[in-house]
This record gives sequence, structure tokens and C-alpha cells, in this order.
Amino acid sequence: MVTTSRPGQLLAITAVFLCFYVSLTAGFNLAVIAIDLGSEYTKIALVKPGVPMEIVLNDESSRKTASIVAMRDGERHYGQAAVNTGVRFPKKAFWYLMHIVGLKYEDPQVALYKKRFPYYTLIKDQDRGTVLFQLEDESTYSPEELIAMQLEKAKSYAETFADQPIKDCVITVPVFFSQSQRKAIIQAAEMVDLNILQILSENAAVALNYGVFRRKNFNSTMQYYMFYDMGATSTTATVVGYQMVKTKEGTRVETNPQLVVKGVGYDRNLGGLEVTLRMRDHLAKAFTKTKKTKNDVYQNPRAMGKLFKEAERVKKVLSANNDHMAQVEGLLDNEDFRVKVSRAELEGMTTDLMERVTKPIEEALKTSQVTLPEITEIILFGGGTRTPKVQTLLSEFLGRQELGKSINSDEASALGAVYQAAHLGKGFKVKMFGIKEGTIFPISVEFAKQSVGQDDSEVKPKTVKRTLFGRMNPFPQKKVMTFNKHTTDFTFNVTYTDLSFLSEEEAKSIAGPVLTTYTVTGVDTAYSKHAQDAESKGVKAHFRLDESGILHMDKAEVVFERQGPAEEESTWSKIGSTLGGLFGSSADKETKVEDSDPSTEVPAEEEEERKKENSEEKEEKKGENENEKEEKKDEEVKEKPKEKTEEDKEEKKTAEDEKTADKKLNETEKANATKTEDDKKANKTTVIKVDLTSEFSSYEIPQLSTDKLKDSKKKLADLTAKDKEKKLLEKAKNDLEAFIFDMGDRLSQPMYEKCSTETEREEYSKTLSESSDWMYEQDDDAKKEVFKEKLRELKKMTKDLEMRVSEMKERPEALNALESMLNHSIYFLKTVQNLSQVEDPIFTEVEVTTLGQLINDTIDWKNETVKEQKKMLNTEKPKLLVQDIGMKIQALDREVKYLINKAKNFRPKPKSKAKKNTTSTSNDTATNETVSEDPTVSDPPSDADKSADSDPSTDADGKGSESTAEDTTTPPGEESELPPPPTDGETKQTEEEDILQLDGDDTATTTSTTEKTTESTTESTTESTTKDNKHDGSDL
Repeated sequence: MVTTSRPGQLLAITAVFLCFYVSLTAGFNLAVIAIDLGSEYTKIALVKPGVPMEIVLNDESSRKTASIVAMRDGERHYGQAAVNTGVRFPKKAFWYLMHIVGLKYEDPQVALYKKRFPYYTLIKDQDRGTVLFQLEDESTYSPEELIAMQLEKAKSYAETFADQPIKDCVITVPVFFSQSQRKAIIQAAEMVDLNILQILSENAAVALNYGVFRRKNFNSTMQYYMFYDMGATSTTATVVGYQMVKTKEGTRVETNPQLVVKGVGYDRNLGGLEVTLRMRDHLAKAFTKTKKTKNDVYQNPRAMGKLFKEAERVKKVLSANNDHMAQVEGLLDNEDFRVKVSRAELEGMTTDLMERVTKPIEEALKTSQVTLPEITEIILFGGGTRTPKVQTLLSEFLGRQELGKSINSDEASALGAVYQAAHLGKGFKVKMFGIKEGTIFPISVEFAKQSVGQDDSEVKPKTVKRTLFGRMNPFPQKKVMTFNKHTTDFTFNVTYTDLSFLSEEEAKSIAGPVLTTYTVTGVDTAYSKHAQDAESKGVKAHFRLDESGILHMDKAEVVFERQGPAEEESTWSKIGSTLGGLFGSSADKETKVEDSDPSTEVPAEEEEERKKENSEEKEEKKGENENEKEEKKDEEVKEKPKEKTEEDKEEKKTAEDEKTADKKLNETEKANATKTEDDKKANKTTVIKVDLTSEFSSYEIPQLSTDKLKDSKKKLADLTAKDKEKKLLEKAKNDLEAFIFDMGDRLSQPMYEKCSTETEREEYSKTLSESSDWMYEQDDDAKKEVFKEKLRELKKMTKDLEMRVSEMKERPEALNALESMLNHSIYFLKTVQNLSQVEDPIFTEVEVTTLGQLINDTIDWKNETVKEQKKMLNTEKPKLLVQDIGMKIQALDREVKYLINKAKNFRPKPKSKAKKNTTSTSNDTATNETVSEDPTVSDPPSDADKSADSDPSTDADGKGSESTAEDTTTPPGEESELPPPPTDGETKQTEEEDILQLDGDDTATTTSTTEKTTESTTESTTESTTKDNKHDGSDL
């Protein structure tokens, strides 16, 4: 018998409890969000238990929010309020921040941003070399901080929508974002305590959203789709391949769909913003030609802001109309502006832009090496694709009349990203859909090759460059680069390489050629320790391109291999291994496997020589394979069909030969078994891995230091606290103002006039007017407590008046309710009194008396207080209060419910059995009385019934055994052997008592009628029994 110790039981119970507690607490706050951080609009999608993939609404109940934040008078504005601030005060509203985040001040894109928005004051961050926005109060904000404010507001919208705190999210960015730009977005999220599960490219998010709802359309053959996106600031074309692949989930192998980004082409500056800016300039020129004012409209930021807003509106209208009237009231110097614009004029302004529409498609096809006929469908999304001219150019270039418009171009990216967020989150289980994005900018490793001259003298090192992640290499992915000839500490660089496919201006927007410099130390020590007795396999650097497209070097190590006999294990190690086998597999004892597959290992040196050797080996293998195929063909040709008899004979011979061969093999295997074991021990290969120390210096745009990140967090936290304080102050002001106006209006209502005197109303009006003037005289920096205190004073002043008005309104209804309760209680009391007169009463005399007394007291109290209240004026404190009436109703209701519950649970006492009779007369009398107790019998019983009732020995057919139906008594002087059986009357009476219901007068009437019938029947039965012992039922 196996027993478990008490400590073991306690440990098991504790573990189960902890697992349950963790799962229980993990059930809270499971919601995850996706933020489509566009240049012009931000969309937020949410997944939480019970809410699958829903778009979050903002404060204006809109499904998208303008990507803009405005600062005015120490207060931040978002959404439409920020847009309105941007029109009136363009310098105080900041948008299109994704265009310059993570870029240096000297970047061409920053220069283009300054040209488009000349009213911003941009300065250089001397520590990082990036851009800073300078405000009028000399305060500065980085693009990361401004984006963090937008993320914080998006988080606030989602938490309000989900009604729970949220921390995890997936954020989408343009596909052409570099390493530094992606890291900048991660730091912006970190400032507001958002945990980024993944940075997902916009095109991959849209492709995921498209594929999730069409997973049944995919199979093992790859299908190609193209997604064309023309957004606010950029245009992207992406070739995506969908395919069903086998993936391992735990111990199971499942087949799930996967999307792979095969090719990408983009134009960073081709989008709707450029079209809007050209329309704005067109309107500005048209206004200048009118010469309505001497001032230059270009030099007035507010006027240019108004024109920008009108240009955006006109551009959208012209997508569906041939012409439209542009108009701005009070554009400059109170002069109105009105001009007609046609679609032809708009297309003429953007001729050079239209020529660039198909360039991204050409680049995507070239990169993916996929032809147009192989593309199953072209899907359009983005606001710019709604332009008729763009659709015409795409149809002509692609040779297709119909283009795919089956997805929501505004929300597809957010919905695809939130599906991935649910997959990465902890609280959801979704169907697997793999994502493999492509590397846009190739990454290589650059190092100095160590070599030695013929006279063993050192030769000047030669710089070698090896590709680590080529263009469109899928990620996430891990790779190992091996440095075979480095026996001392060394340094290597990680750089962008082969950017020839980019334009000169675009290449400048990518960070400098060197991204990071790594210094690997500890190589000398490792070689001095292991090089003598082991063979070096080189220094291996483990790189990882994660799901967000950010490069990491996880570790560096030196690998040695040693041939020879294995070291004998000590006694303690053998004991430990045997015990470990009880709790783990033998695989734990083996050498750990590298993170990467052999196919992903990249040799840093002698690559060209190995390529030549590999090509020669492939040719030899091809020749051998061809020879083998020819031999097999010859053998097949030589074989001929044989008869069945010959085949049977050969099978018997082969069976005997196999038996003899098996015996010989067993003998040889036993002999060679010991030899092979010794050879394995002698030739065992031991792998030795020595971890090295690596330090890096980044030449990208420096990330915020720890201290600066803390300062940014504190700055944003202070602004958030200030915003909350501002909202509470506004709420206090609004509450006070609403009370003043509402109370002033109510004083003139008839009800308030009845309950107050003229003097009181004049005093109240005067105080309210003074309070209104006082409120508007307060400074802007006044505390909210001042307004709350003022509101309390006003409410205290009008408290008595409000009470009198409330009593006057509610008193009639309360009296009606009391009257109804009294009627119900009196009616119930009569029923209770009737039921108390039976043999086994339900209620006691005290209970009935208590209810009656309570009803009488309540009636007396009501009559007295109503009389007193009628004598009082409405302006005086009332004597009859609604609260007191409610207490009286509650007392009556409580007493009645108590009695009703008692009646429901009442069970009558069981009837005692009849005693044995000594005389025939008494026996007959008792029997007849019992029969007559049934008041419901209307027809006289038949002879058979009488005989059955009087003789218990009668069977079901009405026939007696020996006794007759006429004589049912016992002779005098003899005892009855059996008591008389219960009659139908007794049974029915018992059933009636069990099912008594409190139905008012009907129940009482039935009871009294039953009693009268019983009394009369008993008297007649007694008389008939006296005359004759035989009872024929005629008296019934």
C-alpha cells in the first residue's frame, strides 16, 4: 500500500491552490488592444472576454481619431478639439509626427516637414541629434513624447470602452520604418506604461485581416495577392503569399495558414497630404489674385490653417463630383473667400504625382520575382485609393477592370493587428495564422580578416563584409555567424548594406552605414585553456531579428570539439543521473542544441572556397544519381514475368536461405557488439562551449537614456495630472453654474411659489445672482474646492424649500399607498379570523389580535395627522411626512407577510384512529357519523356502495365472503375484532384541510358551509340510527 506523508499532501494542496489563484487572478484585465498609428488618423481595436475584435470609439463617438495633439493655455487637446485648435493656432497643434520620428535633424525628411509646415519652431536635440518642437514658453517636446501623448489617449479610450485597465498592445507602423524608428515607437509606448507585444507593419496587418476570414481558400500551393496602400503620407505595394504549412504546437503537428511578405515597393512622400498641400496653395493663389487685402495670406498661419482645412474638404468632395465651390469665411482681414474648383484642375496640379502611382507596384514585383499573371487579386486600401484618377491608372497598368475593394480600408490594419494581439496575449486562444515579414533594408556584418604572411609576419588586415539578413529575408529569424580564424579579441560592425535599390534622397533617410559596433572579449583566455587538447570550431555570434523587426545579438561563444574516451562518472554523479532519470528524460543529459538550424549558420570566412567545393560535390552527386537511375532502368528492363509455380519455389528457397543467414548474423553481431561499444567510447566527440563577453556601441540615433526616460515619464505624468485637475475644476464650475440657473428657474414655478413666501423667493434670487457674479470673477487658477464649497452653501440655503416642495409632490401618492395597504390588511384580517374558528387553527389568538391592533392604530394615526396637516400652511414645515407614511406601510406589510408565510408552511395535525366499539349501537352510530362528515356528497349511495362501506371483507366486485351486507354490527357482549375502516367522508375532509388556501371570503364561506352541513347531517344520522340500526342512506 502506498501512503503519502502529511507534508506532501499539504504541498500538493498548496500547489493546486496557487494554480487556482493564479488562474483566477489572471482572469482579470485580459483585454488587449491594437493601435493603428497612422500619420493622419489613429484607429484603436479591442479584444476582451465577450468583445471579439471591436473598434473603440473616442469621446466624440467616432471610430477614428485625428493623430494630433494640441497644447493651449497649459491644457492638452486631442481629436477634433485639437484639429480646431490647429486651425486657429497652428503653432500649438502637432501632427504628422510619424513623418519625422526617429530621424536626425539633418535628414531630408525633416527638411521636407519644415517646408510643409513652416510655422513650427524646430530645434536640434544636442544630445541625440534628433528634432525637438519648441513652444512659445520655451518648453520643448520630442516627437516620441508627443506620440506618447497620443498613445496615452488611445489607451484611455480603450480602458473606458473595456471598463478595465489595459497594458498590452500591438502597434502598426509603416513597412519602411528603420531600426531606429521602430525603437523610437517602443520608447514612446514605454513612457506611458504600455507593453508592446509586437511592432507590426501596416501591410502585414492588412494581409492578416484579409487572410483570417478566408483561411479555407488556401492550400499547400502558395497563392499570391497584392495589397496597394495609398495613405496620407506614403504609398506602399506589397506582394504576399498565402500557404498552408505544418506547425508544431506542443506535442501536436497541425496544418495552419501562413502569410509571407515576398516583395515590397514604397514611395515615402506620395500620399494624400501632398495633394491637400497643393490644393491649399492653389486656393491661396486664387485669394491673392482677388486683391481684397494688402496682407500676404502666406505669412498668416491662421489663414493658411483655414485654407488647409478647406482644401482637405474640397479634395474629398471632388473624388465623387466633377466640381465644387470652395469657401472660407473671414479668411484674412475679415474678408470672405469663395472660388470654384474642378476635378480637372486638381488632376492638373498633381500630374507629376500621378506618374509615381505605379512605381511601388513595379518595385514589389521585381523584389518578389512574381509576375502579374500569378497575382490572384489586387486589394486596394487607404484613403488615396478612392481618387478616381488613381484607380484609372492602376487599372490600366495592371490590365484589370475590377480591383479588390472587399476590405474596410480604414479599419483593416487595426483589426488585423488586434487578431495578432489576441494571439500573443495571455487570456485568449485563437486559430493560428503565421506571419513572416520581409527585411526591407539588408543587414551585413563587417570585420577585419586576420591573416599571416609567408614569413609569419602580420599582414595588414583586409576588411570583409558578409550578408547577415538579405533583402526580403523573412523574420522573425535567428542566425549564427562563425568567425573561424579569430583567436584573439576582435571587433566587428553591423551595417546596412546594398541600398542601391533606393534613391539617393531615400538612402540618406536611412541611418548611417554603421548601425552597431560589437567588441568580443575573452577569446584569448578560451583558446589558451582549450586549444591544446581540443579542435576549435570558431567564434559563433548568435543574431536574432525579432517579430518587431529589431536586430539583437543574443550571445557570443567559442566552440571546441575534443575526440577521445569519455570521462568516467563518479559515484555521486551516477546516483544523481539515476535520480534525475526519474524526473526527466535522458535528453537533458545530452549537449544542448544551438538556437539556429544548420541552414541558418553563416560562415564569416572562407565562404568562397566552400561555395566552390559545394558546387563540385553537387555535380558529382548529380552524376552518381544519374548512373544509379540508368542501372535501375536496366534492371527493370531485364526483369520478366514468371509463372506462379516458379515464384512459389523461389519463395521457399529464399525463406530457407534467410533462416540460415539470420543465424550467422546473430553470431557475428554478438561478437562485434563489444567491439563497437569500445570504438564508440574511444571515438566519442565532446563539444565544449565557452561564453564570451560582448560590448556594443550604437551609431544609430541614440535612444533616450534612463535618466531622460524618467524625466519624460515625469513630464507626461505631470501633464496628465494637470489635465485631470483641469477636468475636475471644470466639473465643479459646471455643477455650480447649473445649480444657479436651475434654481433660479424653479423659483418661478407654481409648486415653489406655494411652498415659499415672497420674501423668501426674493432672498433666494438675490443670493443666486450674487453667486453667479462671484463665480465669473474668480481667477482661472482657482481651486475646485472653492466652487464646491459655494455649491454646498447654496444647497443648504434652499434645503427647507426643496423639502416642502418634495413633500407636497409626494404626499398624495404616499397616502393613496397607505390607504391601499390598509384595505388589503383589513380584508386579510377577516380571512384570518374565519380560519381561526376551525378545530386546528393556523393562527394564534395573539397573532390575530396584534394585526387588528396595528390596523386600528394606523387608521387613528392617519386620521389625526391628516387633520393636523390640513390646518398648516404650505410654507411651514409639514407635520405629515412621506417618510413616516412609508414606515407605517412597511409595518403593516411586514405583519401581513409574516402571517401569510406561516399559512404557507402550516401542516395540520394527523387524525387519531377510532377506538374499538363494545356495542353494536355505538359502532353503527360512529360509523354513520363518520360517513355523514362529507359535505360534498349529493347523490345517495347505491346498495353496493353501502355494503362495501359497511363490510370490510367485500371484494372489488361487491360480493361478500360469509357475512351479509345488511348486518354489520357485532353481537352484544362481544368485542369487535377489527375497527371500522375509514369512510370516504373522513378521507375527503383530511384532504380539504391539507389544501386550504387563503382566498378571502370564498374560503371563509366554504368553511362555514361545511360546518353547518356537518351539524345537520349528524343530527339526522343520529335520529335514523336510533330508529333502525340499518342505514340505507335515505336521510342523505
